[in-house]
Amino acid sequence: MNLAITGATSGIGKETVKGLTKEFKEIFLLVRNREKAEALIHEIVAEAPSVKCHHIYCDLMDLDSVAAAAEQIKSKAGQLDVLINNAGGVNKDRKVTKNGLEASFSINHLGHFLLTRKLLPLLKASATARVINVSSEAHRLAKPDMQDLQYEKSYNALTVYADVKLYNILFTKSLAEKYGDKGIYAFALHPGMIKTSFGSGFTGIVKWGMKIIKPLLNSPKKGARTSIFLATDHNALNHNGAYYKKLEVSEPSTAANSTALREELWSVSEQLTKKWV
Repeated sequence: MNLAITGATSGIGKETVKGLTKEFKEIFLLVRNREKAEALIHEIVAEAPSVKCHHIYCDLMDLDSVAAAAEQIKSKAGQLDVLINNAGGVNKDRKVTKNGLEASFSINHLGHFLLTRKLLPLLKASATARVINVSSEAHRLAKPDMQDLQYEKSYNALTVYADVKLYNILFTKSLAEKYGDKGIYAFALHPGMIKTSFGSGFTGIVKWGMKIIKPLLNSPKKGARTSIFLATDHNALNHNGAYYKKLEVSEPSTAANSTALREELWSVSEQLTKKWV
């Protein structure tokens, strides 16, 4: 059994890896910070010396980097059993990547869309491959405009975050629909309100609000529980395409269940990433 995960060097991602160390023989950490990755690998090997662990550079804002990371995994593994698209975040102001894409959209959705599609041959080679997308209850506040996925008309960080978390669920449902008969199981999840660095770059009322609720937030270790559950629980395979919260299937928003929205998102995402596929 092997695992690949983005955003593994801090917060929920790090706790997810640590919680899964003994479940996998080989782990691929898709990271930007090599030093943090090396430190995590030392922790993993100390806990489970038999685990073969790799860190692979992957910047979700750079689709060249994402494609290269997928090719590196392909060169090292014949199959992939679990892919956890964990990395996420949002910028307080609109930024454009080197690929000419809005950064928050690229980090949370498009980078993971490309990574998953590039790794499909390895996922299909596994008897029961799982793709786990870390979403959020914030998706219920989404106001998606499929004609303005790059947020050129207007940019509000909280709305953007809600939108991209909705896209995580739409992507999950599309994967289950398109590849369920190929043995691929996809899940989205809400990790809970967690103490992480999210919101640290904001100012004003958002920064004040995050400071007020911080004592009420759960630890990253608790936030990792649902990702760990979905990577290992056999019964979860009975709910392909489901959205999970607190280890249980939860009904997402009406928009998250929209066939039209998920088909349009998939089509646009294919067009935006065709150069790399």
